[in-house]
Amino acid sequence: MLQLPDFKEKQIVFIGLNGLEALNSLKVKNENLVVYDKFGDLVNQVSCSKIFAVFVVGTFTISSTLIKKLLSYGISLTMISKGNFKVYAEIGVMAEGNYLLRANQYQFSEHLELSRRLLFNKISNQFMLLKELTPAFFVKKSRLQQLKDIKVKINNAKTIAELMGIEGAISRAYFKILFKQHGWYKRLPRTKIDVNNLLLDIGYTLLFNFVDNLLRLHGFDTYKGIYHQLFFQRKSLTCDLIEPFRCIIDKALIKAYNLKQIKGDSFKKTKTGYLLKPDQQKLYIKIFAEAIMDRKEDIFKYVKAHYFSVLNQTDEYKAFNYKK
Repeated sequence: MLQLPDFKEKQIVFIGLNGLEALNSLKVKNENLVVYDKFGDLVNQVSCSKIFAVFVVGTFTISSTLIKKLLSYGISLTMISKGNFKVYAEIGVMAEGNYLLRANQYQFSEHLELSRRLLFNKISNQFMLLKELTPAFFVKKSRLQQLKDIKVKINNAKTIAELMGIEGAISRAYFKILFKQHGWYKRLPRTKIDVNNLLLDIGYTLLFNFVDNLLRLHGFDTYKGIYHQLFFQRKSLTCDLIEPFRCIIDKALIKAYNLKQIKGDSFKKTKTGYLLKPDQQKLYIKIFAEAIMDRKEDIFKYVKAHYFSVLNQTDEYKAFNYKK
């Protein structure tokens, strides 16, 4: 099983972000992942031992030999559509034989106490981010009291539905404050209704698949959640464990706005929503990928702690602290 010292050396590789419609070809040659364009010219190569996951954007060709070799190196492959960055296929490394872990995992149905801790972890990080980026929000001491009151509400919640109601109300207020200076409307996942929702979807998609790859590498059934309950084709456990880390993406987007990296002419509006122009994809992927990789060790430790908690059948919860 992958350990932290090895994971520290790992990186994510993105292919197809050059803004071209060229058909890419991937091969493993001399223990390197090699990328060719449609003319057979070398575009890039990376040592397989240093790759955790490969994200391919757009069209490319792949062989069964390549799949076999990637899996032998423990590399997951995620395929994403151009423009809207929707994941359409995955080939992931899985520790499917870890039946002890899964047997314990399946015993959890509606685990209210762990759900409370997970939700409060997310909300605490949201408050920390607001305090960092919008100091005026915390001028009044009542804000700190508000967080204490929220914890009481969470601890008093009797059902998952109550917790989700608390989460929804806080998230609406959180986004409104955080994106006040950037034309915030409201959070509408997967609609691409405006630039903010499009960019958050892109960032959250990268984060989601990063966490999902880690969970599967440890042997989890990512469809069996704790806070998010079973739902057709939803990876509920991954939905659970990305919650405390969403603030990483939120901060990266606010920082990009402050650095004037978000340009209106980078996007085009269609009948189904906003899309990124092909020649702008590399810049925006870099914004979120760097933010995730900056905290990759924290994410790894968080997943590892959850692994041991489930394997040893304890109710321990190791929170992720947004502030390093």
